[in-house]
Amino acid sequence: MHILLIHQAFTALDEPGGTRHHELARFLVEKGHRVSVIASRVSYLTGSSSPAAETRQDSDGLKIWRAYTYQALHRSFFHRVLSFFSFMASSFWIGLQIRDVDVVWGTSPPIFQGFTAWLLAALKRAPFLFEVRDLWPAFAIQVGVLRSGLLIALSEWLERFLYRRARRVLVNSPGFISHVQARGARRVELVPNGADPEMFDPQTSGEPFRQAHGLAGKFVVLYAGAHGMSNDLEVALDAAAILAAGQKPDAPEITLVLLGAGKEKAALQNKAQQMQLKNVVFLPPVPKVEMAGALAASDVCLAILKPIPLYATVYPNKVFDYMAAGKPVALAIDGVIRQTVETAQAGLFVQPGSPAALAQAVQYLASSPDECQAMGRRGRQYVETHFDRRVMAAQLETIFFELTRKQRT
Repeated sequence: MHILLIHQAFTALDEPGGTRHHELARFLVEKGHRVSVIASRVSYLTGSSSPAAETRQDSDGLKIWRAYTYQALHRSFFHRVLSFFSFMASSFWIGLQIRDVDVVWGTSPPIFQGFTAWLLAALKRAPFLFEVRDLWPAFAIQVGVLRSGLLIALSEWLERFLYRRARRVLVNSPGFISHVQARGARRVELVPNGADPEMFDPQTSGEPFRQAHGLAGKFVVLYAGAHGMSNDLEVALDAAAILAAGQKPDAPEITLVLLGAGKEKAALQNKAQQMQLKNVVFLPPVPKVEMAGALAASDVCLAILKPIPLYATVYPNKVFDYMAAGKPVALAIDGVIRQTVETAQAGLFVQPGSPAALAQAVQYLASSPDECQAMGRRGRQYVETHFDRRVMAAQLETIFFELTRKQRT
């Protein structure tokens, strides 16, 4: 079958950012399907233009089309909306030129591209699968990014419109199911986030990464991902200050490494400089193909979000990558992902929004190397058993078969 995916934030494995969709697409191609992806030329993580050509043939059956996108999405929320609408229009134009499509796969956020996917599906008389990766606009409202009453009303109308018109609504966390059902989704499928264990060998040496970034001999707490408003990394900086003040002279220095990019990174760097934090290192994002080496250099990995109620519904991809790499997780996120980490016994839950609680958890892990290693082993095993991305991709393939079979009958 031929699957058309509309995804502004699509990231290939040789680019920094979340690669869930590239990993899923590669599996579908291996199974003999064609996948066409319309993606932005502008990185959703860094805001920089992609050096990629307008089209890119990754392998037989997988073709990535790069659509024009207004570049200044990190300048302000207004500019971000302009970015969304520019991609909405340019992706629609490219989508019209792609022939013989059996199913159209839209994904949110940003939710506006979902309308493009629905319209293309209608014009091509193909089933429409709508994937919900975040509860937008609800997340944006709770964080305080989306304040305009008119924009909120329009966004919530569009959300319900897409849920009701999708043949299937796909969610990546069990915490999203009740939300989408309450807003009109007729049939909901869960294909959760996970990780590809083959990408992460717990035996990988982290020494090259440590040597390259001055981390030799240190106890490394690594955060990998976006530096945005939702990620609450100011709390991590405050925890680093507590750790520095309590550092024992005979113990390895506890160092916080913030690996990634995003709208708030410059402000975080300024804050760290003002606080004179010598135990914080900022590093640029790396492609997914290099992430195994970065995670191998860590002793503990950090997952953190602002303490808002809706974030209790999320299944962050990074947590599963951390576990697949065999690293213990310091988890400052409550809810369904806490249940997963605690069931796996793969880390420590930290009260979100509390620098003191985060510092205390890190101090405990730094003083308990055997327990750290045991948590890492248990996390790896749990991902292999319950969250192997290839298993999730097979579930997605089954959904596509059901959609296209129903379309033919």
